[in-house]
Amino acid sequence: MTKKIQRTQTIMRTINVKTVTENIKEMCIQANHFLSDDMKERFEKAVTEEESLLGKQILGQLEENLKIAAEDMIPICQDTGMAVIFIKVGQEVHFEGGNLTDAINEGVRLGYTEGYLRKSVVKDPINRVNTNDNTPAIIHYEIVEGENVDITVAPKGFGSENMSRVFMLKPADGIEGVKQAILTAVSDAGPNACPPMVVGVGIGGTFEKCALMAKHALTRDLNDRPKEQYVRDLEDEMLEKINALGIGPGGLGGRKTALAVNIETYPTHIAGLPVGINICCHVNRHIHRVI
Repeated sequence: MTKKIQRTQTIMRTINVKTVTENIKEMCIQANHFLSDDMKERFEKAVTEEESLLGKQILGQLEENLKIAAEDMIPICQDTGMAVIFIKVGQEVHFEGGNLTDAINEGVRLGYTEGYLRKSVVKDPINRVNTNDNTPAIIHYEIVEGENVDITVAPKGFGSENMSRVFMLKPADGIEGVKQAILTAVSDAGPNACPPMVVGVGIGGTFEKCALMAKHALTRDLNDRPKEQYVRDLEDEMLEKINALGIGPGGLGGRKTALAVNIETYPTHIAGLPVGINICCHVNRHIHRVI
């Protein structure tokens, strides 16, 4: 007996890749000139709460810099970063007009050339010849349900990127080992990460997964909290302990060493406890759109 296979026709949404290119271009320019709303809110709070006179003065200068950047369309920082793209593609989306990866890189190229942003990417890590257009980007794809394309652009400067760490802990190290790893990474970073910083943490997965989670955690709205209570508690505890280190704004002392600690977790192997710490400077540039 032959079984009939019932097929359900799905209407695909068609998006021309030029739409992606245009959005990426605009997002690269916007992220490098304007602080996101969540970061602006947290920064203003830090200015009022900082107890150190020198720390308060430095925060005031950084705040003035942010104001000038927005008003005069001058990049927030001279290091306009390497473009990191998180893109979630609905499985009911069909792209036309070219290759999606090429379209994303074209958006970065246009954003950095037309926006007169510093080009910081070299074609080879050893030969180090500049690509002159800040491409290629670092692109992370995820296929999800639906017919939308969710894009996050996060230009990442390397003053803070160079201070990031991965710790392959033993399961017996437990949550106390995780706490110590975070504090070690932040203490070692000191002033080099341009504090007050945002600390992204990834716990679990594998060597590469914990690092990716730490990077992605930096793009989370600071007003959104994790679902798990222990993760929320850990974020609060680590923020308090980091701010007690005394590194302070600009690394010159004070209570505001970090503006936030964002943590993501993932299942892992019985024999491991990977922890990634990705540190970002006081601007923590990121921008999000859905098309």
